[in-house]
Amino acid sequence: MSTSTAPVEQRRLYQQVADQIRSLIAEKGIREGGRLPPERDLAQQLGVSRPSLREALIALEIEGTVDIRMGSGIYYLGAPETPTKQHGDSPNDLMEARIAVETAAVSMACARAQPQDFERLRNLLHAMKVDIDANRHPLDNDRIFHIEIASLSGNSVLSRLVGDMFDARFSPIFTQYREHFDNRQSWLSAYEEHVVIVDAMEARDSLRASGHMAAHLLASLRRWERET
Repeated sequence: MSTSTAPVEQRRLYQQVADQIRSLIAEKGIREGGRLPPERDLAQQLGVSRPSLREALIALEIEGTVDIRMGSGIYYLGAPETPTKQHGDSPNDLMEARIAVETAAVSMACARAQPQDFERLRNLLHAMKVDIDANRHPLDNDRIFHIEIASLSGNSVLSRLVGDMFDARFSPIFTQYREHFDNRQSWLSAYEEHVVIVDAMEARDSLRASGHMAAHLLASLRRWERET
């Protein structure tokens, strides 16, 4: 007779690093309200990369274990020592996957898009700029822009993958990243990066379009890796 067992949750890297941070807090005797070492020192002490550390700190902040104060530091709030839950895919892993998929999609879209398609992309860029000028987050138009390019590839699987990966940005960990790092300047940079992507597409330069898409997604990731 066969028996079934519940699937074991595979702990993401940021959960494991969060556990290391909890252990370090205990070892150093950091009390509630106490400040943790700066990110650079913390990463060296734990032997982890800065991006992995940043994800773990964001996850701990979501749970109320730490408070990340921009320009001041990271403070321990004394939350119960419970294992860090999953708050969504690793932002770094997800952006790397988006680079792989969306560079392929935009390259294919260069050959298949029609003049009216470029007009639609330009209209989306205009809507995005209107949002930015009005101090609104243009996330919805950003989403439509990336999915539209994927759909222009003519490949329904690529289009679905891009939509699914973009929607992962609405997870708790991505939402907290936006709270810290999304601002008018970061969105203006993203808008300008979108413009050069469309310029390359209209020129039917698939290599340049692919390069600009990779540069845009990588720049988005780098904007989340600023000092706290």
